[in-house]
Parts: sequence; structure tokens; C-alpha cells
Amino acid sequence: MRLRSLFAVSLLHGPAELLPISSSAHVGLLLRDLDPGGRKELEVAVHAGTLLALGLPRPRLWLVTATVPAAIAGALFERRIEHLGPRSTAFGLVAGGIAMAIADSMGRGQSPPSIPWVGDSPRRGFRGSGTVPGWFSAGVVGLAQAVALVPGVSRHGAALTALRALGFSRADAHALSREASKPVLAGAVALKGWRVVRRGGPLVPLAVSAAGSFLGTRAALRVVGAPPLWPFALYRAALAASVLRMDDRSADRV
Repeated sequence: MRLRSLFAVSLLHGPAELLPISSSAHVGLLLRDLDPGGRKELEVAVHAGTLLALGLPRPRLWLVTATVPAAIAGALFERRIEHLGPRSTAFGLVAGGIAMAIADSMGRGQSPPSIPWVGDSPRRGFRGSGTVPGWFSAGVVGLAQAVALVPGVSRHGAALTALRALGFSRADAHALSREASKPVLAGAVALKGWRVVRRGGPLVPLAVSAAGSFLGTRAALRVVGAPPLWPFALYRAALAASVLRMDDRSADRV
């Protein structure tokens, strides 16, 4: 794949990572003709670029609680998840979109009161979020991020669904979801990046991909606010239809 094509795909990955539309589904659709090894290397690079744009995770107890379930699920089911096909991706897109739209429609305009199992004390300077999740909320977000390892579900979308279902405001849910994604991204980049280094992956294409994702994410951060979630559910349904159509065409060519 040409470097400019890699850069363009990576540039699009940034906004897709910040929106609840499944960046993995988009990468899989755009790079369906790329060999599995090359796709894995590209995913490492674009996640590294996104992480650099978002900033490294800070040591917070709730982030640990929100990360452990995804780490355990990844360690136990990584190989099985990697072998899931386009139909599983389409199902994840539709099911995740429906759950997200329902949770958002039931969500409140303000975050819950400061009680230990839902939300702790308000905190300033958290990109518009005034509430830090308690241990129960963080655990639910962690389980949501574990489910989001299935292609199509979307890590951001699953965390948003959990937070809105718990009663967090839309603005808080968006900010907290992005914060919760940082340790998961960091762990994935560290583990899979080490594998790429051991295999001797091509550094120039990976650097170009990381740069594209970094720039795309930084640009998206300036314009992405806390919009309603139902339009994204509709978009996910349309994307699922595209995934299934591409899969049928591939089957016809075989």
C-alpha cells in the first residue's frame, strides 16, 4: 500500500477513534485487501498516534478499575477475537448502536450525585467533566471496554453506553470515555508494538501511519463535542450494511 494511502487512512482513523462508530470496523473495511499481518502493524501505529494526541494516562484508581476487565479479556480471548469475521463486525455495529441510542435517550442532563459507588467528588480542569467515577461505575465501564474488544462494538461507544446508562451527563460521558480509553490503548500499543519490533516491521510506513492518526485525532479534538448518540447509531447501521455487502462480494469472487 502506498504511503499516501496509508496516511489518508490513518488520518481518518483519528476522528473514528473519538466517535462511537468503531475505528476497527473502518480500518477493516478500508484495508480489507491488506494481509492480516500488515493490518495488525497498521493498527498498532494508528493507536500509538491516537494515544499521543490524547495524552498519556494519569495514575488514577478508577482508571485501573476500568482497565482490568479489558486487559483480562484481551489476554484470554485475543486469538478468538482476531478470527471473528465481517458478520461479527456487522452484528457488533448494529447491537452496539441500538444499546447506545437507548442508553442515551434514558440518560440524564446532569451527572449523578457524589456517592462512592457512582461518582466521587467534583474535579476541575477535566475537559468539561466535573465528576470522577466511583468504583462501581468504573467497573461497569471496564466491562464495557472488555465487550468492545469484539470488532464493531467500539470502545468509545461501549463506554459511552455504560456511562449514560449509569446517569452521567452526555458531556461527562464523552470526556470520561476518552480518559478511560488511554490505559487500554497504551497497553495494546506496548504489547503489540513489541511484537512488531520483534518481527522487524517496516518502520517508515508505521511512522507515517502514526503521524496521520496523531494529526487526525488532534484536529478532531477541536471540533468533536458531546453530540446526541442516535445519529451515530444510524450511521453504524449503514456501515454494517456496507460491511455485509463487501463480504458478499468477496464470497462471490471466491
